[in-house]
Amino acid sequence: MIRPRWQGFRRSGRDRAWRRWDQGIAILAAINLTWVIFDVTYVPLRKFWLQRNLYPLPSLPLVVPLPWLPDITPYYDPIKGIEPHRDTQAYLNHFEQLDQAMLSQGLASPTVKQLLEQQLTLTERMIQSNPFLSSSNSGALEKLKTRFRARADLDSSTQAAGLLLSAPYLSEQPWHKERLFWKDQILPLVAINTWRSSDENGQPTDLSWRVDTPFQLLFLLDILLRALRVKRRYPAIRWRDALLRRWIDLPLLLPFARLLRVVPVTERLSNAGLIQLEPLRAAISRGVVALLAVELFEVITIRVVDALQQMIRSPQLPQRIRGFCTYQGTELNEQRELVELVRLWLPLLLSQVGPNMKPQLVALLGHLLQQNLNKSMIPEPLRGLPTIVRAESELSRQLAENLVDSVLGLSRGASSRLERRDTVLEALSSDTIDRFWEELARALEQGPVLERSQELLASLLEDLKRSSFRQIRDQGGVDDLIRELDGLNFSSSEIPPRSQA
Repeated sequence: MIRPRWQGFRRSGRDRAWRRWDQGIAILAAINLTWVIFDVTYVPLRKFWLQRNLYPLPSLPLVVPLPWLPDITPYYDPIKGIEPHRDTQAYLNHFEQLDQAMLSQGLASPTVKQLLEQQLTLTERMIQSNPFLSSSNSGALEKLKTRFRARADLDSSTQAAGLLLSAPYLSEQPWHKERLFWKDQILPLVAINTWRSSDENGQPTDLSWRVDTPFQLLFLLDILLRALRVKRRYPAIRWRDALLRRWIDLPLLLPFARLLRVVPVTERLSNAGLIQLEPLRAAISRGVVALLAVELFEVITIRVVDALQQMIRSPQLPQRIRGFCTYQGTELNEQRELVELVRLWLPLLLSQVGPNMKPQLVALLGHLLQQNLNKSMIPEPLRGLPTIVRAESELSRQLAENLVDSVLGLSRGASSRLERRDTVLEALSSDTIDRFWEELARALEQGPVLERSQELLASLLEDLKRSSFRQIRDQGGVDDLIRELDGLNFSSSEIPPRSQA
């Protein structure tokens, strides 16, 4: 069975320290990637981190509170340069004063009436000036208006706010219910409005590099240590090539496109043995390689067959045939290759193949001689007599056997002579082969055989191309090839253990 590479793999215990280091760096890289994802999504999801409410279906008023999550906005807002907006923060502070006064002094107090008037003024100013534009939260103001109108059952949000903050209305409605409306539906929307400072280049302030720099320095140290390990293992390798072997770690050092760190982090976790991705990689690679193998074989077949057809259809075919002559070669070794091949094969045919075929040659030649004798030397009335037939058969067999023995004896002698180095024989063989190619090219040029041969050979190659493609498709394609690979990789049969010396 072909065992998958992720099964039965054992590491030696010599590199335990380095392996623990790699595992530690991989864990830190995973932590860094988690922080990068949090940092990149913090600003768009700040409302979630502030309120810790999850809206699984935005189209429905369904809220899942997550009170167990800590409020991290006071600690992480300064890193992003986020500060409370002055107008909305003043609105929140003033409402706290109003709430405390209402709970301690009651609605009849002159201070409370003054605070109500001031709160109404701040509400109208907020509705008219829309301070949410600076944080791209204009939708929050629209929600505020909608909730004011729904609470007061009025068409104007300004009039609705005036009614909700008026003394006659609050005298009829208990404050402990109204304050829940403000704290649950109004103030959380006001609190999401922020102001973000800019740096000297006009870009929003982002001090996350202060958190990322220690990780990057640690990753740089690890890359250098890995290059040092490669350099010690292969002393001849250059430092540049040793460092380029860790090109996949480049996103760990870049201050931009930090989400690309998922690639080196995944690679490190896999190599450290903390996660197992080899089966997934093998499954993907099998599909890709199988698909490419089929496509590549088809393309190569088309190109080879087309090249052969183009060469055959070319009017320069006789010149190409003359190119096989030894004197057309550019190097001496190329000129003598065909002659050397003939010198090796002729003794083999004459000394071994021919003698082993003696019974077949005798039978064939005897039959031919008997047919000739029967037609040329025996009169027609005597041809069917059994005695004449037996005499013909025996005479033909003896003649054929003697002739074959003579030829095979001559071939053995020629074989022994061909096995010896003979410059004259090599020259004669070379002249014979060259003459063969010359005569073949001349015959093709002078007669009508060339065009017909080109048509037949090109048609034969076209049929070969079509039949090969049909055979590939009949074999089932990529899916069957992948199933065959799976059968080889996950076969239940086991390879017998090797015998130990």
